[in-house]
Amino acid sequence: MLCFKANDVKMYFGNRLILDIKDLKIYSEDKIGVVGLNGSGKTTLLNLISNQIKPDQGYIKTYGKISYIKQLEYEKGSKIDGKYLSQLGLKGKDQKVMSGGEITRMKIAKSLSVYSDILLADEPTSNLDLEGIQFLIDRLLNYQNAIVLVSHDRDLLDTVCNKIIEIQDGELRIYNGNYSEYEEQKLVEQKNKETEYEKYIQKKEELERAIVHISNKSRTTKKAPKRMGNSEARLHKMGNQNAKKNLDNSFKAMETRLEKLEVKEKVKEIEEIDFDMVGVKDIHSKIVIEGKNINKSFGEKIIFKNGEFQIYNGSKVALIGPNGCGKTTLLKIILNGEKGIRISKAADIGYFAQDLNILKEDKTILENVMELTMSDEGVCRTILSRLLIKKDDVYKKVSILSGGERVKVSFAKIFLSNFNILILDEPTNYLDIYSVEAMENAIKSYNGTILFVSHDKRFLEQVADTIMYIEDYKIHNYDGNYKEYIRSKNRQDAQEAKENKEKRAILEHRMTEILGKISVASSKDDIRALDEEYKEILEKLKQF
Repeated sequence: MLCFKANDVKMYFGNRLILDIKDLKIYSEDKIGVVGLNGSGKTTLLNLISNQIKPDQGYIKTYGKISYIKQLEYEKGSKIDGKYLSQLGLKGKDQKVMSGGEITRMKIAKSLSVYSDILLADEPTSNLDLEGIQFLIDRLLNYQNAIVLVSHDRDLLDTVCNKIIEIQDGELRIYNGNYSEYEEQKLVEQKNKETEYEKYIQKKEELERAIVHISNKSRTTKKAPKRMGNSEARLHKMGNQNAKKNLDNSFKAMETRLEKLEVKEKVKEIEEIDFDMVGVKDIHSKIVIEGKNINKSFGEKIIFKNGEFQIYNGSKVALIGPNGCGKTTLLKIILNGEKGIRISKAADIGYFAQDLNILKEDKTILENVMELTMSDEGVCRTILSRLLIKKDDVYKKVSILSGGERVKVSFAKIFLSNFNILILDEPTNYLDIYSVEAMENAIKSYNGTILFVSHDKRFLEQVADTIMYIEDYKIHNYDGNYKEYIRSKNRQDAQEAKENKEKRAILEHRMTEILGKISVASSKDDIRALDEEYKEILEKLKQF
């Protein structure tokens, strides 16, 4: 069933053409992921579909009801299904004091609570923990109608989507399949375009050489010798004229072929980051940061109880755990050097905070990046260029930058500041997919130690070689990558489930015995003791 259509639509921002949609149709069975660089028009497309903005020209039509999970806004007052509040851990929560992750969960609960023909979602995994992301994926997989979502979470796009819309230079291109299939199609497309461009250049050069050759030959056509007779001279002249005429005709034909040669554009490449040029000061300690007997609470809420951890030199450590478990709190405990924290004396720590407070609002991008670095301007501009901040854009003031641009500038500033330990709190928030992949490459090539918080599953898989997780007020270390950690946890959960099943069976058997004794109790039996034991077993069974 058709849910939305747009024809010959154009959207401008000032004089800049943001969207140029020739023809777009969305059907009820479509699960569409929208990708593109920061500022390419992804959110504008969602706002257009939702009728929150009108096109500058063209025709759009929406059929049915729309729900919209917005990235930066939350509309209060709508009724929310209680089951989603319970499943998302929101029951009884005061919306005035909710964390970023809880606000995102509330947006999801609100959108799922109403029937819609199209569900729109703009970065719906922002600030969500891994459990919340999995909940969202499960619900989207079971969603019966159309979905259009903007996300940099490649695992979400791979699991949920059956189409990808790419926005580039205002134009929309539709690819069938999930994100990985889109990447494969783009790779084939790029190779074909490169081949076409090489053939075009080769043919163009051949025609240009031929034109030069014919032009030179035409200019050097000889006149009749002076000693030649009149009749011979006339014949010679006629022959030369014919030859020159043929050459001129060939010249014009070649020029026409060159003019009509279909121009093939050189393939635009998304530049990759290579931070090998950024040196860091060596730390010779095996352990660079250590925590012992870490305790933290806010009022009656306990965060850590006798927490312990170790971070080894050169490791890439992912800190994970559910929203509100204390990840950012632990980072601040480390940065403040609170009681129980030991940091190597050679450590020089750079901190990427979610509020991006490393940036100076009144300074330009280039001034910010060069503030703490020993690298020259050329190196700084190269790094910024590889983060897609190019040419005169480096002179933009930070105060006018988008969220994604601020993230990239903060990231460049930290990497160029020669720190040997980086602490990164949700570094991929607000970035487009291409920038996330660029950041992955940067972190993998970084020679120092990194401790980072992220809920991006694919990012965790690509970057982390050690997992630090918070559970039951404790801090645990797992020596291995994220996939190994998940396999180990699944085995542990399976073993725990098996043990719990056995314990439950023993308790249920004992309960049956007690009920039997109570039903045929004699004067020798202690009914009160049996009744107390029965109540204790009931309480224990509630734990399984």
